[in-house]
Amino acid sequence: MTKEKTLKKARNSAAPKPKKPMTAKAADKIRSILYLTPSVVGVSLFFILPFFVVVYYSLIRSPINPEFVFIENYKNVLGNSSFQTAVNNTLKFSAMAVPLAVILSLALALMLEQKIPMKSQFRTFFLSPIMVPVASVVLIWQVLFDYNGALNEFVATFGLDKIDWLKSEYCLGVITVLYLWKNLGYNMILFMAALANVPQELLEAADVEGAPGWYKFFAIKLRYLSPTVLFVTILSMINSFKVFREIYLLTGKYPYEGLYMLQHFMNNTFASLDYQKLSAAAVLMAIFMVGLIALMFKAEDIFGKDVEG
Repeated sequence: MTKEKTLKKARNSAAPKPKKPMTAKAADKIRSILYLTPSVVGVSLFFILPFFVVVYYSLIRSPINPEFVFIENYKNVLGNSSFQTAVNNTLKFSAMAVPLAVILSLALALMLEQKIPMKSQFRTFFLSPIMVPVASVVLIWQVLFDYNGALNEFVATFGLDKIDWLKSEYCLGVITVLYLWKNLGYNMILFMAALANVPQELLEAADVEGAPGWYKFFAIKLRYLSPTVLFVTILSMINSFKVFREIYLLTGKYPYEGLYMLQHFMNNTFASLDYQKLSAAAVLMAIFMVGLIALMFKAEDIFGKDVEG
């Protein structure tokens, strides 16, 4: 009897144990990894690896003579007068255009949140520039701001001298108006979507307490809008660099000094095959952008912490 029990026990221990069924959590984790893998591979191949190549080029003499020169290329770029002009103009334009884009688009969203006549027409009017191709935008601006354009013809009727708007002190203002006209509509839609998610019970409670409109905006709406404000600011900053396309089509490779942007410097440096200078400038630009965006994330985290938590 004891021998039979021993044999049975040995047989049972030798038999393979049934596998536990995969839990839903584990299945979701594997599915998420499979979905993310193509994106991770794509970002690694087309963004991260090329960036490390750019960093490598910024630290050597040239592709033909790969002598390690450390920060010499960075010193050359920072001391370059064209780079200094481009940085100055780009920062000046972004500092003027980005806050205006955020503030005006938020103001438009708040206005369209109210019950006003012709609301859908207003919304269509501000969204229509998104659908206009860049070449058409440039053509419109040339018709308006050319030396013999519509605006100068209008100015001449008052006996005033004509102005070459894109070669004068007003050039940044002209490009800022172009930038706002092109980007306000999309930013406005983002803010309208965010305003729709502000808890109505908080606004109703504020109304019951007799809170003024400015208090409801700053104490309730703006705090819930902080993630959207951050996103719109970053998006507007990226779009402020993309305005190079319009400037290039309007003025060519070498525009008036006040419109010479970082993208002009990058484009002209690439055309001259000066990869070391181009790489160093790109790395400096990337460091600045990452630092600025990190600061904005930190500010948003502090401002919207009590709302999210």
